[in-house]
Formats: sequence, structure tokens, C-alpha cells
Amino acid sequence: MQFPSFIAKRIRHNEAGSFSATVSRIGVASIAVGVAVGIIAFAVLLGFKQTIQEKIFLFGAHINVSAFSQGNTYEEGPLALQNPVSAALPYMPEIKRWQAVAHKSGILKTPDEIKGVVMKGVGKDYDWATFKKNLVSGRLIGHTDSSSIKYGYSSEILISEKIASQLRLKAGDDVIMYSLQNPPRPRKLKVSGIYDTQMEEFDNNLIIGDIALVQRLNGWGKDSIGTYEIYLKDFRKLDAVAGDLRRVLPPAVYLQKVTSSFPQIFDWLILLDRNTAVFLTLILFVACFNMISILLVMIMERTPLIGLLKTLGSPNKQIRMVFLRVGLYMVRQGLIIGNISGLAICWLQYQFKLIPLDPVNYYMDTVPIVFDWPIFVMVNIVTAIISGLILLIPTLIITKIQPIRALLFKK
Repeated sequence: MQFPSFIAKRIRHNEAGSFSATVSRIGVASIAVGVAVGIIAFAVLLGFKQTIQEKIFLFGAHINVSAFSQGNTYEEGPLALQNPVSAALPYMPEIKRWQAVAHKSGILKTPDEIKGVVMKGVGKDYDWATFKKNLVSGRLIGHTDSSSIKYGYSSEILISEKIASQLRLKAGDDVIMYSLQNPPRPRKLKVSGIYDTQMEEFDNNLIIGDIALVQRLNGWGKDSIGTYEIYLKDFRKLDAVAGDLRRVLPPAVYLQKVTSSFPQIFDWLILLDRNTAVFLTLILFVACFNMISILLVMIMERTPLIGLLKTLGSPNKQIRMVFLRVGLYMVRQGLIIGNISGLAICWLQYQFKLIPLDPVNYYMDTVPIVFDWPIFVMVNIVTAIISGLILLIPTLIITKIQPIRALLFKK
């Protein structure tokens, strides 16, 4: 066994019951708290970002490409199904998928209530697997029901839980929709299911229907759509892909990024990143300051030992390594306890949803958790490196200790 390791081990075993034993426990606890808080903070932050982005991307794709419209911003002009954009999409490796949709403003009417809505017409290529997570009752719309066979479009729609509450509707009920055009054209529709995203921007007025119905109401052919919704494999490449698409857009076609459609939400997510970074920096600073103080206390308690080692010929570097190993042992213990504690708290919240949230303010009803293992490993590595470097500072005092005075030092 190396000499510094042997002495460090003896120091750790002999400090039980001493004052340095108490402060060393405080040092371990400070590292453990810092690591646990870091893991929990990143798990919650990533959970917030992922949950909110999933809800936004449910109705707002990464990139929307549509024809310029005049007047009513809830509807688009007809866009040819085959155009320079659709021709370029298959050859762009950054794009994961795309789908054609169309929108139509209207009014839902029941015997007692009315409600202004926007119908989003979707086709069979719509990402129903993601949408199904938000379905609270009923089922998804069917593109092969009896009405679609008879009329060429499905008369089934999905409405939000908020709209259902306002109009007192439930899955399976019929409702009349009047499209906003001259003359108004009523359509009898059936509520096949009810969804809830907990985002007022969507739940207040958006319903899901068949794109063929919107095409019929607008007087379009099957070769006309309202918008191309484009999803990327890596959201971080949004600006680059948008720039590539703009170069192939014809003059009458408009491209909008999701960050421009919902700037307040994405600004809020950026603010969360900054707040988390500041918070973790403060936690790490306090933990490192505690480690410096604790190691200084241990060095002062072991001043006679330092004097003896110097008298026997041990160089300053070797003695510094002894106390550095003692400090690194505390860091290791803190990392182990911090990881166990942080991951346990995250698992409990992930499984049992112990901490609720107000959906009106947070767009979700419980604190979300995402287990991002590379981030957790990074937290451990950064903590270990910074703590190790910080521990070098108090060991510098060893070079100032004189052997004769150290041997005569009384605690």
C-alpha cells in the first residue's frame, strides 16, 4: 500500500469521536446534498421541458409551411399537395416526418350553448400514437366510418375536456358545427373522444376532425391542403433546417418556426435553464467552501502528525497527498449518498406523483421527472473534479508548518 494511502486510512479510522469526525460528516453531507439537488433539479427541469414541448408539438410542429392568408389568421389559403417543399422533404436527412393538415373556423352549437372553435383537419398520417396519451375518454376519430364512406369524409371529431364541459358534451354525443363562411354551412358531427392537454392555448378552442371535411367546407380538391407540419430528428437544428427550407420556398408560401409561434413559452423554458444553472452554482459553491473549512480543521488537528512526518523526511507533496486522499474519500462518500438520495426521490415522484402542480400555471398536474443518465453522470464528474481541485487549496498550509513548532503544538 502506498504511504499516503496508508496514513490517510489511519486518519479516517482514528478520527471517530473527535471534533474532526463531526465536521467530516458535515462535509460528506454537504457534497451529498449538492449532488442530490443537482440530480433532482436536472430531472425536474428536463421533465418540464420535455412535457411542455410534447404538448406544444402535439398541435404545433417544429416547422409549419403554409400559403399566405389574408384576414382570418385561423385559416390558410390552399397549398398544393405537390409543391417544391414536399419535393424537397424526402431528401433532407434532418427531417423525421411531416404531415398535411388544414384548419377551419366555426361554431359548435348544442340546444343550450354555443362555442367558437377552430377545427384542425388531419389525415391518416397524423401522429395518433403521441396524441392518444392525452385522450381522457372515448376513442380517436375513424377515417373509415360509415359517414366517410357515404359523404367522403368522417363526421367524427375530438374535443377538449374544457369545451366538453362548456357545451355539456360527452363521448358519443352529436353536435352541430356552423362553419364561418357565407352562407354558413351546418354539419352534424359526432364527438368520438375527449382530450386534455392542460394548455389553454389549445384546449380553449381547438377540435380535431377529418382533413377531408375541411377540404369539403373550403371547396378544395383532394390535392389541396392548408399546412405542412414538419418534425425534426433533432430540435436543436431548427434554425438550420428552417434556413434550408426557406431557400426552396416559392414566394406565396410562408414558413413559421414553433419558437416564433409560442415565444413566451420558449422564453420561459430558457429562463428555467438560467435559474437552474445559478441555483446549482450556489449549491456547489457552498459545498466546496464547506470542504475547504473541514479539511483545514482536520489539518490543524493533525499538526503534530504533520511535524512528525516532516521530521522523518516526508516531503510536503507527500503529506499534502495524505490529506487530499482524506478529502477525496469524503467526496466519494458524499457522491454515493447523494446519488442514492437524489435518484430515490426522483423515482418516488416518477412512480407515485407525490408533488402536485396547478395545471393552469404549469401546464401539467404533477412535477415531471426525466431520467437523463448522461446528465446525471456529468453532475457527478463535475462535482468530483471541482471538489478535488478545491481540496488542493487548504493543503497548501502544510508547506507553511515548521516541524519543531508542529511537534510542540497543543490542541
